[in-house]
Amino acid sequence: MLVAAAACPCPPLLVPEIAAGAAPELDVARAACTDALGVLAAARPGRLVVVGPVGGDGAEHHPAGTAGSFRGFGVGLDVRLGEAEGADTEARLPYSLAVAAWLLERTGWSDAPVEGFGVGESSPAEQCLRSGRGLAARDERVALLVMGDASACRTLKAPGYLDERAAPFDAQVARALGAADLAALTALDTGLAHELKVSGRAPWQVLAGAAEGADLGGSLLYEDAPYGVGYVVAAWS
Repeated sequence: MLVAAAACPCPPLLVPEIAAGAAPELDVARAACTDALGVLAAARPGRLVVVGPVGGDGAEHHPAGTAGSFRGFGVGLDVRLGEAEGADTEARLPYSLAVAAWLLERTGWSDAPVEGFGVGESSPAEQCLRSGRGLAARDERVALLVMGDASACRTLKAPGYLDERAAPFDAQVARALGAADLAALTALDTGLAHELKVSGRAPWQVLAGAAEGADLGGSLLYEDAPYGVGYVVAAWS
């Protein structure tokens, strides 16, 4: 059963070594992520599942100990998703889960075993909901760390250029995550999310499925659009 959840953005720019001189611009977002992870730790979960977007419409399971790297961004920084003896040294985390692994290492997470779940960005809502229900059933006390960005179309210089639909969509997401509104997350428009380059839609719907019957309350910790991309941090408990 789901006992707590945190929603965090997943841009590699959260990692200061990648952001370099621009690192202070995301200090507030990093602090909010730290606070959200504190909510997860306080719930004393028996298992933490990190959910993040991957390409396509399938699912990827990443066991504890899976490694990730930011060397593709020119930074000699490696991370690992939790700890496990005999972990597959060839497996690699997608960037969304590598950012999560960095957040967990940064905060010294040791409160529960960790595993990763990559959900395809184009996965249908019902498929995401089923995945969430399955994750919640994996332990008596499950916590989710859900990674994903809102729209990438908030300004002229944004990766997806300016789209007037982006700000209202992001406001809807922030309200739903802040209120732990499962119906609103389930109803997010898959097609519009794709057009607005929203990476978090599928992970948030996995969260909605996992939270069914859990009666969790939400708190919005951060919402902004640096670089024209919507970032939201929320905690559920």
